[in-house]
Amino acid sequence: MRHPHSVYAQVHDLLRRFAYFVAVMASITFIVPISASFAQDSPPTATATPPAPASATPETANNIGDENGLAHPDFTTKFDGSIKADDGTVKNESAPELSGGDTAWMLVSTALVLFMTPGLALFYAGMTRSKNVLNVLMQSFISVAIVTVIWVVVGYSLAFAPGNNDMIGGLDFMMLKGVGQTTFVWNGTAMAIPHQVFMAFQMMFAVITPALISGAIVDRMKFSAYCVFIALWSLLVYVPMAHMVWGPGGKLFKLGALDFAGGTVIHMTSGISALVLAMIVGKRRLSSHEDTRPHNLPMTLIGTGILWFGWFGFNGGSAGASNGLAGSAFMVTHIAAATAGLVWCLVEWVHVKQPTALGFASGAVAGLVAITPASGFVTASSAIIIGAVVPLISYTAIQIKNKLQRVDDTLDVFAVHGLGGIWGAIATGIFADKAVNSLVPDDRAALMSAQLQSIMWAVILAVVGTLVIGLVLKVLFKGLAVSANDEEAGLDLAMHGETGYVSTSGLSDGRTH
Repeated sequence: MRHPHSVYAQVHDLLRRFAYFVAVMASITFIVPISASFAQDSPPTATATPPAPASATPETANNIGDENGLAHPDFTTKFDGSIKADDGTVKNESAPELSGGDTAWMLVSTALVLFMTPGLALFYAGMTRSKNVLNVLMQSFISVAIVTVIWVVVGYSLAFAPGNNDMIGGLDFMMLKGVGQTTFVWNGTAMAIPHQVFMAFQMMFAVITPALISGAIVDRMKFSAYCVFIALWSLLVYVPMAHMVWGPGGKLFKLGALDFAGGTVIHMTSGISALVLAMIVGKRRLSSHEDTRPHNLPMTLIGTGILWFGWFGFNGGSAGASNGLAGSAFMVTHIAAATAGLVWCLVEWVHVKQPTALGFASGAVAGLVAITPASGFVTASSAIIIGAVVPLISYTAIQIKNKLQRVDDTLDVFAVHGLGGIWGAIATGIFADKAVNSLVPDDRAALMSAQLQSIMWAVILAVVGTLVIGLVLKVLFKGLAVSANDEEAGLDLAMHGETGYVSTSGLSDGRTH
């Protein structure tokens, strides 16, 4: 009988987990697309098809008005269902001309949003203990790799291609088929940038969202289980939410819900999912004398600065062009972050008599979260109000969590991102100004109703999706939390075989603080 910790046993266990991962990825790559293709092949409902415009050629006349965006096989489907030839020529409407300035700004914004993920890694890693710093960093960096592949294979298509229903897209853009260097139309808006650039910009949103969840389960979740979780979560939670809010014919888009840069799609879903996942994984095994204070607050502050910097691309880039709206979103993003950081410090000054560096960092990020859905719709004065209120919400939630000690949301992802995103969605309904963005409707009650429904859908999708994925993986991986010995040793050594710091004696620093 072989010893359970022998090399053979370790290799066998590694292969078993790898097989699980391969099976999951195979289902992502093949089963989901095949199921969607069956849905697309189902007989369409009997609906009246509007006549083709007089300018349409007979070659494309039968494709005009196709609500599902299904195109002649010789053409590439556009977001609004119009038809574009392989050489980029639009067959039934005037093609938007490519703008070099818009394209340059969107490329810069895409790079800024990607830069936010390493910033998030530093932000989280500084708040953990030194024995887990590499593991926390890796949880963000591995998201870049996993989500990028999924996004290219099928994620972008299911989020942004026309589909048969208003909750998920189709397969027109699978493996980025038809996503080229030409301009396109997105939900009726002529985009003067290449389709590929828009896809890449949206990919960076998809990359950082599951990484946000990792802050709730630091110090204790198996890295292999985490990798599979973010892959499945991206497909089953993020992609449907993105389609409903931003996709052609999306449920919440048709309803009139406003989410300029992802308060609902990104922060609300990740924050709520973080709370659910923390419940499933369970609490850390902490002794009464264990020091759990952040091991490197300068690292956290550097991460805060990178996030703040990158957020200008996050929100400003969501204008889709280098224009006045991008400038307005840029401005209110900074105002809300600065206000929130200041208010959080003032709250701490009153409550604990000292403003802390960690408090300022948390406040600034909370302000960035809250302004995200509203950034393309509100004025500077509204940004100050939004930034001033969110610290009160998040700070209070953290105090309640610490008092109750029911859930170990380690880095307070729910309080900052979940509740911050909810406040941002509500604030968008309250403060959205037609003078800032003509998309703001005149019917304020209808807008608020749409905002509340978007919050409801985000909560349902995040809770149900995370519960299903988390509980299934808990069975497959025989628990999502590492063993007590691994947790005590630190996840850097246990999961990665290396450490983030080396002591002056040349040995790994095994401190638990």
